[in-house]
Amino acid sequence: MLLASFLGVVMGLVLGLTGAGGGILAVPALVLGLGLTMTQAAPVALFAVGSAAAVGAIDGLRHGLVRYRAAMLIALLGAMFSPVGIYVAHQLPEKILMILFSLLMVMVAWRMLRRERQDAGPSDHGHASWGQKNCMLDQQTGRFSWTAKCTATLAALGAVTGVVSGLLGVGGGFLIVPAFKQLTDVQMRGIVATSLMVISLISAIGVIGAFQAGVTIDRLGAAFIVASVAGMVIGRKVSAKVPARALQIGFAGVCLMVAVSMLLQA
Repeated sequence: MLLASFLGVVMGLVLGLTGAGGGILAVPALVLGLGLTMTQAAPVALFAVGSAAAVGAIDGLRHGLVRYRAAMLIALLGAMFSPVGIYVAHQLPEKILMILFSLLMVMVAWRMLRRERQDAGPSDHGHASWGQKNCMLDQQTGRFSWTAKCTATLAALGAVTGVVSGLLGVGGGFLIVPAFKQLTDVQMRGIVATSLMVISLISAIGVIGAFQAGVTIDRLGAAFIVASVAGMVIGRKVSAKVPARALQIGFAGVCLMVAVSMLLQA
């Protein structure tokens, strides 16, 4: 129980510090730390990540940073496609799932380590006057201009996020954050807040689906979930005091170590 609580706090802390990527550590913590199988770990991880992300999303809503219409569209498509991922996960051998998850962690680590160009962008409230992207903020209202291209882009992102969420038990922040940076002109604070809302919605839907399929969460899982929320609160409070680049390098290093451990176990 103590180990489950410790691992939950660490996962929530990393989620709060990195904004969205830390949730990917939930499954390895449950598999390597508590001895669960991938299929057992997925619903517990989704519940923990979703609960912790909801705390951050509520904070983002209070500060007017969440693009809630975009978040709801992505989550809706994610909900529709999440059962596809859950079905595929139950058809694949445990070793294949662990290998897929390890490769995913390597990809996340690579993205974290890669230095990106610092482009001058708009504020989170829509003063965009730079490069055209798929989804642009209206300069008068500060909201998205809902063109067909923008709607299709966010819907496709939701579908992919839903499949990966169901398959590997992750919230999808590692997909949503870089996709938002590439495809929209929202700045980072708004991206993180919107991502946390999407993660909380998709995770909640995934957990409901798992419960309907007969999955149960034991006391260890419950302790992990409660501790992850506490870690998220702490992470949000100290995130502004930690250099962003140091966080990226540290998180990438952890991802690589965990990926190697999961590959060896597979």
